[in-house]
Amino acid sequence: MNENIVLVTGMSGAGKSSAMNALEDLGYYCIDNFPKELLPNLEELLEKKSAKYKSVALSVSAIDYVYFVKYFDNNTNRIQIIFLDCNDDELLLRYRFTRRQHPMIASNRASTLEDAIEMERDYFDHLQENAQNTFHVDTTKLTTQALANRIRHRFRTNEKTEFTITFQSFGFKHGVPMDADEIIDVRFLPNPFYEPSLRDKTGNQEEVYNYVMTADETREFVKKLTDYLDFTFASYDRQNKSHMIVAIGCTGGQHRSVSICNYLFDRYKDTYRCFKSHRDIEDNAESERNGDFQ
Repeated sequence: MNENIVLVTGMSGAGKSSAMNALEDLGYYCIDNFPKELLPNLEELLEKKSAKYKSVALSVSAIDYVYFVKYFDNNTNRIQIIFLDCNDDELLLRYRFTRRQHPMIASNRASTLEDAIEMERDYFDHLQENAQNTFHVDTTKLTTQALANRIRHRFRTNEKTEFTITFQSFGFKHGVPMDADEIIDVRFLPNPFYEPSLRDKTGNQEEVYNYVMTADETREFVKKLTDYLDFTFASYDRQNKSHMIVAIGCTGGQHRSVSICNYLFDRYKDTYRCFKSHRDIEDNAESERNGDFQ
């Protein structure tokens, strides 16, 4: 059977359709809501000697997920799993914005949106995830484009796997990114917020960047931090880890975290394949506030 199989699952509204679109762009043959009753026929499809089925992605609901995992386990077929999560408040906002019907309501398992979300989360809480082959993404604060980028970076099939790093700035007051591999707290650094001329600017602007990066505390901190990251990145690269997310947080995600994020991206971009994003800068966050996650 085909060994390049991806199951896309997770909370309804967390972005399964967006993830499938990204996989389709990478050349995957994507099948939405494949019926579990037809699983015995899936093997025949995947055994076809056609380039069309070289890479296959299946979107699977919470109700059917366990059947697919057991099926592929019984066929000794290695699969990769994309598990998409999102906090309940954001899921409520997305459903109310799109006016779509939750699958748990459509199947008469729940009568309210709140109950549907709780019931679906209970389904997943009782399932055993294969952590080694599961790519967990929290889309609460991600735009559809940011999610697509993460999928493309992780599952591209047309080139050799290479260690990639995403540097992401964020504000602690807006919540910690749940899918970060490293959390770097920079709230102790001098804060441009208290400088009237810098308060309404961000670390993407030279005046703020220089204010943060030229401080004595920052100089000492950056030296210690990069020594640690040099060792960590090299170690993960040798172990064939494919992707790492380093989240840098300050209070509001506007000044210090953005400056350090930009510095780290510039430092490592010529050594590794690097990406950066600033989660809580208003220009980025508001561009797709409600998103079109499905």
